[in-house]
Amino acid sequence: MKMSLISALYFFIFFNILFTSFSILDPTDFLALQAIRKSLTDMPGSKFFTSWDFTSDPCSFTGVNCDSNSNRVIALNLGDSTAGSPGLEGRLHPSLGKLSSLTELTLVPGRVMGALPLTISNLHHLKFLAISNNFISGPIPKSFSNLKMIQTLDLSYNQLTGSIPGPFNKLSSLNNLILCHNHLTGSIPSFFSSKTLLRIDLKHNNLSGSLLHSSSLPSSLQYLSLSSNQFSGPVNRVLMQLNRLNYLDLSQNRFTGPIPDSVFSYPLVNLQLQRNFFSGPVRPLNRVGIKTVDLSYNRLTGQISSMLSSVQNLYLNNNRFIGQVPGSFVERLLDEGIEVLYLQHNYLTGIEINPTAEIPMSSTLCLQYNCMVPPMQAPCPLRAGKQRTRPAEQCIKWKHKNGGNGQN
Repeated sequence: MKMSLISALYFFIFFNILFTSFSILDPTDFLALQAIRKSLTDMPGSKFFTSWDFTSDPCSFTGVNCDSNSNRVIALNLGDSTAGSPGLEGRLHPSLGKLSSLTELTLVPGRVMGALPLTISNLHHLKFLAISNNFISGPIPKSFSNLKMIQTLDLSYNQLTGSIPGPFNKLSSLNNLILCHNHLTGSIPSFFSSKTLLRIDLKHNNLSGSLLHSSSLPSSLQYLSLSSNQFSGPVNRVLMQLNRLNYLDLSQNRFTGPIPDSVFSYPLVNLQLQRNFFSGPVRPLNRVGIKTVDLSYNRLTGQISSMLSSVQNLYLNNNRFIGQVPGSFVERLLDEGIEVLYLQHNYLTGIEINPTAEIPMSSTLCLQYNCMVPPMQAPCPLRAGKQRTRPAEQCIKWKHKNGGNGQN
């Protein structure tokens, strides 16, 4: 009995000296860091954990940032953030949830596996959570909706499954939701109550459903990427509410219906709507100031609007456009104002350009497989095929089907 009391006294003295000597880090955080260290290791070539010697001050460890007033860990960046450096492997330990003062938690790309610890939900001060480019699997815990102060949630490039938790729409401080390149299914929860959400990136998942209701996405959005999913239905009502967008990518889905005219006047830099089932004419109200517009591989009809000639990289190929290419495109092309102009695989009938005109080396024009003979030989992508002109019977059939003007 006496020996056990002496042992306990020595243990108490040891930890008292340890914490007094080393910034008096809170014992709970000290033990949590030990558990986290045991569950993760450096990949070959990584030296991240070299400084994690628990006989020294944990607040001096690489990736650990402490608050000197509370003696708690406030930021934990697991792994060397140097570009191209090897990451970590192992699993995320539930003790992460005991670092109750954390405001930032990141994990660099590596080979960390397993599920997201439910205990992360206990980090009520967390503002930045980025656990990406690893092999994290399983569902996103619904309890993550308890992270009331979270501003950035990045779980991209993992192997997450299941749906996006509906309670996420209650994260009133959320600015950035980045869940791309996973295996998520289901639909997008309604974010109509959000007034702070600026970025949603959900590309390369297995998400589905429609965006029928204008309240399904917040009007505060500036960046939206839903590319490479299985979304369907019209988007015109939703897009008409998102007039602050500077980046929009809905490519490689099953969206249908018209493209609203108003979207071309948004402060967009990049508009990606290719490989869907959009239909009808494209009629921008004003000259389009977007740098890149890709509407290829849809079912768009009518004549090409001259308002699109101000676009630097324009992809209208593989649609059902008719008529003459407006002269403004030729002017911009020869003046090096257009870098890419893809018009192949439509039903266009002509373009007013001198066959001897020289297309600038910085520009690319493709006209093949239309209802005309291209007036000049221009390099086209290999997938455009080798046929320069669409068969005459197809042109006659399309003209007859659409009452002689190609309109639906």
